[in-house]
Amino acid sequence: MEIQRKTIAKAIVVVFVFNLVVMGAGAWFAYQEAPPIPDEVVGPDGDVVANGDVIREGKTVFQKDGLMNHGSILGNGAYYGADYTADALDLKVQFMRNYYAQERYGESYDQLDSADQAAVANVVKSDLDDSYEGGAIRYTAAEVYAHEQVRQEYVERYHEGDHERGVPVNMIDSEEEARAFADFAMWTAWFSHTDRPDGTHSYTNDWPYQPGAGNDATAASMTWSVIAMVLLVAGAGLGIWLYKSVELPEPSAEDITVPEPGDVSVFPSQRAALRFIPVAAGLFLAQVLLGGLLAHFYIERAGFFGIESIFGVPILQLLPFAIAKTWHIDLGILWIAATWLGAGLFLPPLLTGYEPPKQSRYINVLLGAIVVVVVGGLSGIWLGANGYIDGSLWWILGNEGLEYLEVGKLWQFGILAGFLIWAGLAVRGLKPLLDKEPPYGLAHMILYAGGSIALLFTAGFLFTPETNIAVTEFWRWWVVHMWVEGAFEFFIVAIVGLTLVSMNLLSRRSAEKAVMLQALLVMGTGIIGVSHHYWWVGMPDMWVPIGSVFSTLELIPLVFILYEALGQYRAMSGESFPYRLPFMFIVASGVWNFVGAGVLGFFINLPLINYYEHGTYLTVGHAHAAMFGAFGFLALGMVTYMLQLSIDAERWDGSWLRAAFWCWNVGLVLMVFVSVLPVGFLQLETAFTGSYAAARSVAFYDQPLIQTLFWARLPGDTLIILGTVIYAADLVRKRFVLRQSADDPSVEDMAVAEGILGDD
Repeated sequence: MEIQRKTIAKAIVVVFVFNLVVMGAGAWFAYQEAPPIPDEVVGPDGDVVANGDVIREGKTVFQKDGLMNHGSILGNGAYYGADYTADALDLKVQFMRNYYAQERYGESYDQLDSADQAAVANVVKSDLDDSYEGGAIRYTAAEVYAHEQVRQEYVERYHEGDHERGVPVNMIDSEEEARAFADFAMWTAWFSHTDRPDGTHSYTNDWPYQPGAGNDATAASMTWSVIAMVLLVAGAGLGIWLYKSVELPEPSAEDITVPEPGDVSVFPSQRAALRFIPVAAGLFLAQVLLGGLLAHFYIERAGFFGIESIFGVPILQLLPFAIAKTWHIDLGILWIAATWLGAGLFLPPLLTGYEPPKQSRYINVLLGAIVVVVVGGLSGIWLGANGYIDGSLWWILGNEGLEYLEVGKLWQFGILAGFLIWAGLAVRGLKPLLDKEPPYGLAHMILYAGGSIALLFTAGFLFTPETNIAVTEFWRWWVVHMWVEGAFEFFIVAIVGLTLVSMNLLSRRSAEKAVMLQALLVMGTGIIGVSHHYWWVGMPDMWVPIGSVFSTLELIPLVFILYEALGQYRAMSGESFPYRLPFMFIVASGVWNFVGAGVLGFFINLPLINYYEHGTYLTVGHAHAAMFGAFGFLALGMVTYMLQLSIDAERWDGSWLRAAFWCWNVGLVLMVFVSVLPVGFLQLETAFTGSYAAARSVAFYDQPLIQTLFWARLPGDTLIILGTVIYAADLVRKRFVLRQSADDPSVEDMAVAEGILGDD
């Protein structure tokens, strides 16, 4: 079945418009259907318990003090501490039961016999099984009592500190702010058990699972999980049929001349682009070291291998889990992005034999700006979370406090500006291709992919700390999910296609066709697939069927990427192929993309599974396999390719990089499959048989079996750290054997440029 590039381009436009309409309508519904922030919360006698201003202040405290990277809200955030929604709801049930037990029987709930406990539990469940019809939130006397008790609990826990929970002293600066945060958490608990007007389930589709409050999985979760399973089988078959039917060319090294590293000149702009590599490597090394610390925090919550007790070093106060986690996430994004940016600026001269005037100078300026943003952003996180940035500046210069969007708004503007500058430099470098190819050409695809990353990032500027948490989460996931499942996947297929062309393994026209088809599938499934993040955060329940369908269909492009990776492996199988090592990384990226984003992602995104799993270690396994396995290995593959082209063949030594490759892969397998996923499955069982709050409790993490599984992560983490150290050391070695750049670049100096420019 022959499909023309122009036909695919038209389909992409149609899909883009469809996505825009659906998600635009979703944005409107997000504002209309978000859980209401009441003017007042009143008790049975009319006394005001809390008000909307304090609830908004509590959300500000939640962000300012980095609480989303210690625990989570509505299941989103870190999994080290409690989920504040589930925790507040669980405490509310406990305190209400004690209130009624004392009122009716003069004893605590735990002292009652089973019949009396059942009677009290039914009263509490009846109180909480309510709907909201507008106006003030009206509490029963038991709810007023529970609310005040939760306030006191949160003051003791988050202001005074709780080392058993890994909470440092003054994590929240004042008692007043801790009480405001408790009001915010209790508001999220309220809309998790309160039915929508004229509805049969709560604003969160009855999440989290808490039998004592009457929260249980809805019928829609079961129905759409079954439908998703049917779609999985049909979608996988459709994907395989489509891939075989459209006759996409596979890369092949037979009967062609693959340009040797010594056949191409290295131009000044490429030497400048290489400087992104050591910067990214430093960020990468810092990230994995912090990852080791974070993993150990689950075992020793107030120290690190006894350092605090032996040497008196207060690890928990100097570097709390929340700050370490924030840095760990941001460093991961930054080193991968920096590597991709460098690769995107290294490849154009290789393809065109053209270097614009002063391109290397501008690339150096971009790198310098990135360093400033990185240092400023990471410093601001620590200063903001520790209260050194007062007033509204904490949000501008410090820690915005939302997972994956932690740095202050000024630094976010800097990141956005960096993407735009990169796009401008890429346009300059690719100009010979852009001038001669249609708008759906390969060079255009690279720009569209990079531009979409910048465009989606702007969604992070559409809310403030006072914005309703449900609306905040709507826009935050626009950035996070649409990057990972949309723009990043688009960039992967585009950059791999460009790399294959630079090696003469595919013609430009063939690569364009393959990239466009995969981009069509990624856009057609991944963008609206963001909706599975909206099931439990207070968004309308229409997202359950939509998210179920599109999350399942996300597997189809990943099947394509896996199949392509296998084709790439076959292409490099010849002993004479000079780029086997870069291709090892690229193939590993495709495999891990399928395993992490595809297999593990599909499993946890079935609505019925996700209802109990949301915010557990199963998500940790999915995230690490997808982020490092897919995007990280692609970045490292591009680094290897760039270095190999920049070093004379007789001086090239890939043994250290090969050792690092196997350390990373074996380490990731051990970490994910020996430690992280087993913990996640045990959490899933605990959530299903007990409650979600129980699965996220310190009591769960402190079980001997769970602690053993945490220790079992040590070999995998050690291998990943070792691989990164080897990688960083190898970069230092290779720094001294890089070839000199050509001073007078021309198309004749590039072994591949003439063929590409002439391929029409």
